[in-house]
Amino acid sequence: MYAAFGLLMAAIAAEVAASAALPRTQGFKDPLWTVFVVGGYAVSIWLLALVVRHMPVSTAYAIWAGVGTAAVAVVGALWLGESLNAMKIAALGMIIAGVVVLNLQGAH
Repeated sequence: MYAAFGLLMAAIAAEVAASAALPRTQGFKDPLWTVFVVGGYAVSIWLLALVVRHMPVSTAYAIWAGVGTAAVAVVGALWLGESLNAMKIAALGMIIAGVVVLNLQGAH
């Protein structure tokens, strides 16, 4: 299970990196960044497919989507010049809380 969780974290990292690089593709006109983004998404989905061999897809996807969303928001605020206000922070907290509740429900 720990290996699956590690693969899930790698899948999230690949997806976050690809999402953060998405603006650099300039609408998929820059070939180098386009290959990086498409490759990052492909690696992320491949790793997610490996993860669901060892944990329920609902749990894996909830973690992947929730943590990925929160991480992209933080990366956007720290390195891409995007705003991060109290409302966004509260919304991210609700996403994380939702993922936690989904996982707690799946444990029964």
